[in-house]
Amino acid sequence: MSGIALAPLRRPKLLHVSVQESLKSYIADNHLAPGAPLPAESELAQQLGVSRSSVREAIRALESLGIVESRRGVGVFVARFSLAPLLDNLVFGLRAAARGIAEVLQIRRALEMALIGDVAHKASEEDFAALRRITKRMHARAIRGESFAEEDQAFHQAMFACLGNATLLHLMDVFWIAFFKASDDLTLVNADPLVTWRDHDAIVDALVTRDPAEARVRLDQHYDGITRLLARNRAAAAENQT
Repeated sequence: MSGIALAPLRRPKLLHVSVQESLKSYIADNHLAPGAPLPAESELAQQLGVSRSSVREAIRALESLGIVESRRGVGVFVARFSLAPLLDNLVFGLRAAARGIAEVLQIRRALEMALIGDVAHKASEEDFAALRRITKRMHARAIRGESFAEEDQAFHQAMFACLGNATLLHLMDVFWIAFFKASDDLTLVNADPLVTWRDHDAIVDALVTRDPAEARVRLDQHYDGITRLLARNRAAAAENQT
């Protein structure tokens, strides 16, 4: 028999997923602002024609996404917008993705290179002093032959703090954490921490002179060093496996 073939059946959504979508639509359609209360669980179940357990499961899922928040003994409220849940999930998803290390590094590099010019214009003398304090700690550890991952993270946070963008700082932190977690099995050991210290100190020198172009050059050189270190460690890890 010829004719138009039957279309494959689409699997219906799980009930709690449908409840999630209904709750999101309710929040959007009613223009509920952060802190606004949602109807009681029993009322939601009655209006949606589902069990309270389905509503409860949907609310837990929306909480994990940062859309709503439950206050024990009070109720459920629209949460204040935050990228934290999304970024935390990014760290978790990249924790074992060693093949994605270079991609994470590429994103960090592009983000910082795009904004370093703004830092050169907006940073204050106090900001520069904070960066100098961090590079001083780096130097003290470097001359002892020690690595300084904590100072490295603090440096990049302090460098962009003057932009006043909390989401940017959180995003940079997440990429930093994701990079180091994803590279755990490569054991990124820097054979010469003094080189890394000099890279950071040169970035500060360029920023202090308010020279965006030079700051970009120094930052780019710093990331070139990280890329070479990553390549060496990946090659060593591959050799050890053969």
